[in-house]
Amino acid sequence: MAVGSEINPNDAISNAQNVEILFFGQLKERLKCSKLSLEITRPLTISELKLRLVSQYPHWQPWLEERELLAALNQTMSSSDEIVKAGDELAFFPPVTGG
Repeated sequence: MAVGSEINPNDAISNAQNVEILFFGQLKERLKCSKLSLEITRPLTISELKLRLVSQYPHWQPWLEERELLAALNQTMSSSDEIVKAGDELAFFPPVTGG
């Protein structure tokens, strides 16, 4: 360990099993939530993670199960079968349109 650096063991433990989930655009407004931290015990696909969110927040189902919902895993556009691991960041947002 370098002199002057400190490691707080609680930091590693508190985030070790969490996935940070962000919501953007109209989705954020509909869910009334911009972000949350979800503890996972094993890697999950994005689809499995959405099902888990719906089981915890049943009133979110209509918006999380929209076919057009986009996902970005660690800031990279991702399909629903991508694997999410502890420490990852997952963002959901509605399709973006413009002209």
